[in-house]
Amino acid sequence: MSIPTQRAVIATTVGGPEVLQYRTEHPVPEPQEGQVLVKNAFSGINFIDTYFRTGLYPSPKPEILGREASGVIVGLGPGTGESGLNVGDRVVWLGTSGYAEYTAVPAARTIRIPSGVTDEVAVASFMSGLTALTLTQEAYDVKPGDCILLHAAAGSVGYLMTQILKSKGATVIGTVGGPEKVTLVKNLGADHVIDYRSEEGKDWPGIVDEITGGRGVDAVFDSVGKSTWEGSIASVKRKGVIVWFGNASGPIPPLLLSRLSPKCIKIARPTLFGYIATRDEFQHYSSELFQLLSSGELKVSIQKVYPLDKASQAHQDLESRKTVGKLLLKGDIL
Repeated sequence: MSIPTQRAVIATTVGGPEVLQYRTEHPVPEPQEGQVLVKNAFSGINFIDTYFRTGLYPSPKPEILGREASGVIVGLGPGTGESGLNVGDRVVWLGTSGYAEYTAVPAARTIRIPSGVTDEVAVASFMSGLTALTLTQEAYDVKPGDCILLHAAAGSVGYLMTQILKSKGATVIGTVGGPEKVTLVKNLGADHVIDYRSEEGKDWPGIVDEITGGRGVDAVFDSVGKSTWEGSIASVKRKGVIVWFGNASGPIPPLLLSRLSPKCIKIARPTLFGYIATRDEFQHYSSELFQLLSSGELKVSIQKVYPLDKASQAHQDLESRKTVGKLLLKGDIL
């Protein structure tokens, strides 16, 4: 189908949220080899978007941010016949350029949404849920009885990972910022929740040491980075594992490997796309996520849905660390 222009949000250069410019007559992409054209209903906002906006993760500018969205297929590019996807399918996808009404995305990273899952829930859980599932199975395979330290336990990944960790039989120690988040994460089933902003919680490694009787945790899942990495090393047990998967407070500085020697610590710095590189892997984890959502075992929190022209405000809210769960952009006019 031919659609001349669309509404989209463009990151004109690197910088703060103010570099996100709303456009009403941006060209609609033509799906290329192996791509489908999706009319986006909702686009997910993730912390990784701020990394590309600020230049922490280099990318050409200007660009349309956004790594995931849900919507309806409105066009098929060449070479998509074996994908099983059709015009009219309701889908969720991973790719680039989600802050727009229309996106051309790889068919290999696009999957139908089952009837029991809404567009909002699909995209609110997709990248975050796949991240939580792959990290807890592949970066560190969580087992019943494990004691796990989870930073940012009220964030979009942490909210889902807390539930997944408990379903695996782990003892969960979560760190959050603020008493409201403490209550929220406790209600998700976490065994211990530390408010690092409180006077007592400032020494959260000491609290972890007390909780574990000096043993330390079996694994740490740390998406915060700069402000938590030293405490994560202090909190993990001898022969434990630290999984660093984000930089919410900034990247950790260059790490001397000798820091790991005293406790024989293993570290991982994975990315979701390394775990879903093949279509089979993508389908496997997507199916597992949809099953958890359809059964009600996994609850999703959507804090706010913004119109496209408020993407800058959404980034401000996300970086304020005051949000809980997921923020979305709505493709259609509110």
